[in-house]
Amino acid sequence: MTERKTWEEFRCSRLLQLTNTLLHVFGWAIVVDVENGEVTDAYPARVKFRGFDEKNNTEMYIKLSEYMVDNVEQLLEEAKG
Repeated sequence: MTERKTWEEFRCSRLLQLTNTLLHVFGWAIVVDVENGEVTDAYPARVKFRGFDEKNNTEMYIKLSEYMVDNVEQLLEEAKG
């Protein structure tokens, strides 16, 4: 099953930040350009920075936890097949 989602949903769930946290280990990131609230481009990029500050990480963990709570039943059913 594939269900297309928007970049905005991916960003708001903080899954993009989680993905970039892992990519930062290798000096990479997924960059999403936003103009007037609309995503205009998305692309992989080499970056010099590694990780996010504590405040952003804490916000990410909260949002990811909320995402899990809101989607746990569907995720479990999908995992079971």
